[in-house]
Amino acid sequence: MKNEKIKIVDIGHKNLNLEDAQSLLETTISQIAYEGNIKVLKIITGHGSGALRNSVRKWLQEQEGRFQAVINGEDYNMFNILAVDMRSECFIRDDRDFGKGNSAIIFVWLW
Repeated sequence: MKNEKIKIVDIGHKNLNLEDAQSLLETTISQIAYEGNIKVLKIITGHGSGALRNSVRKWLQEQEGRFQAVINGEDYNMFNILAVDMRSECFIRDDRDFGKGNSAIIFVWLW
């Protein structure tokens, strides 16, 4: 997936503890929000035990209003209007995870 408006961060395969993963995520979001050219952050949490995925999802819920949308991988399909709108507005055409129900990813659509 080559796109200048999307950034992929893999926190699920770096052997980070929950605090370090969340810190990396916060830093990445702050950096791309400041730079302004990236509109979507694709977070790979991995499958594992689900602790990291659940922690990230909880943290993103606590950030309500900070993002245009948060789309969990299992909801990233043509039946989700936010996913369709995000893909259209950000010119995301060839993401292999679209429609796959991949719970190990989360999309954050920035303002």
